[in-house]
Amino acid sequence: MYICKYNFVKKIMTKNTDTSEISITAERLTYETAYAELEQIAEEIENEEVSVDILAEKVKRASELVAFCQTKLKATEEEVNKILAQMAGTSTTE
Repeated sequence: MYICKYNFVKKIMTKNTDTSEISITAERLTYETAYAELEQIAEEIENEEVSVDILAEKVKRASELVAFCQTKLKATEEEVNKILAQMAGTSTTE
């Protein structure tokens, strides 16, 4: 079960997602809570616990969460690289 869930989440996370339509802006979301919700949605879908009536809503929410997580990861990577570049610049001038 965990392998299936991991594969589903990994598959969604690696898709190119358009971040211009993220409807998560009204809520205060962290990477951890978004990822946990994404895992929950994946588990529900894989265990066939989601009715056909709300499946599209769940998949849409999952795509929003993926976009949020990708944006957060990219921003964090850029910030870390900026800090590392600053550290490299100060250590070479000393």
